[in-house]
Amino acid sequence: MFSFSRYAVVLAVPGVKESFWASLLGRLPIGMCGLALLLLTQAAGGTYASSGLVTGAYVTGLAIIAPLLGRLIDRLGPRPVLRICSIAYPTALVLLTIAVLQHLSLWGVAPIAACAGASLPPITVSQRALLRRKLNDDQLLTTALTLDAVVIELIFVTGPLLVASLVALASPAAALLAAAVSALAGSTLYLRSASLGDWDSRQLPDPSAPFLGALRTPGLPYLLVAAFAYATVFGLVEIALAAYAKSIGKPALAGVLLGLMSVGSAAAGLAYGSRHWHRPLGHRMSGSLLLMGLGLVPLVLINDPRVFTVCSALAGATMAPPLIIQSTYIAKTVAVDQITEGFTWSATALLCGVAVGLALGGVLLEYGTASHVMAVAVACSLASAAWADRKLHAPAI
Repeated sequence: MFSFSRYAVVLAVPGVKESFWASLLGRLPIGMCGLALLLLTQAAGGTYASSGLVTGAYVTGLAIIAPLLGRLIDRLGPRPVLRICSIAYPTALVLLTIAVLQHLSLWGVAPIAACAGASLPPITVSQRALLRRKLNDDQLLTTALTLDAVVIELIFVTGPLLVASLVALASPAAALLAAAVSALAGSTLYLRSASLGDWDSRQLPDPSAPFLGALRTPGLPYLLVAAFAYATVFGLVEIALAAYAKSIGKPALAGVLLGLMSVGSAAAGLAYGSRHWHRPLGHRMSGSLLLMGLGLVPLVLINDPRVFTVCSALAGATMAPPLIIQSTYIAKTVAVDQITEGFTWSATALLCGVAVGLALGGVLLEYGTASHVMAVAVACSLASAAWADRKLHAPAI
């Protein structure tokens, strides 16, 4: 049975509703920058391979720096890190836009893209760590993390649609610059959120703390491998949808397809978080990844735009549960004083997977079609399901 009353209980917790609203604008670039950068580099004359590599460099920069930012937030609180990133990130996006428009070489653009990704304000991990500190009940925490995942999905709906609109009305460069403005305004708003005043994890750096930090948590490395594998699917699907839209002569349709996929994912996420689950998290992870792989199969076989659009939304409905299960696993297994770092390691695995998927998809498109890329995405999803079933064991939560 599904009951959405649990969401009302979560939002009634002091500061939770306000923190979600404050984080929306600052996290909007998550749904905008990948597609905007992909379209910008292509509009400037880049190939699918070079576009994928530039976008992959952006994601890789974020993935590499994220654990360091998470550790700093655990020790110093989120405000100092967010203040620096709120200035560095928009500046880097402006420089990146200029570099692409000036036709700077790939070796010149990629490092700027990596710096932009590295400075993305870590609002998402701060928000999830905040939820972990506010909610002690397991079921309410799962519901809150589900709600956060749905917020991300809504960002993935509005982000691509905004990019598609700005590309149609102006240019891909305008879309990337809009993301810079959104990051600056949203980070400022989140910094003023009263919920950050409840942050109670401020502590001095502990020189005796192990270098690996949150990675010493039992089972976490196995989870990160699974996350990397299925995040590769996300990168492959994103570039495959862009290639499909271009192949039928409607490149702006890529944003619509990604948005519809996120709508399906958000709906499934809400349904998942509304009920109580008894099976262990490891079993739920492997089952959800298997379902995700099967949900992508129609996108390999179908070429009709109307049917493809419907199948994109249905495929998206299989993508939220693995992300929610991953966040729940980390929230319940990683120590509270390392929780932000734990979430950032999760983000690193996901983003590295997305980067590999984007780069791999770009290379595959030089020799094949969108259907071939989607077929590789199905294979990666099934492989991650097999890994989770074999290696990932966690208590029922």
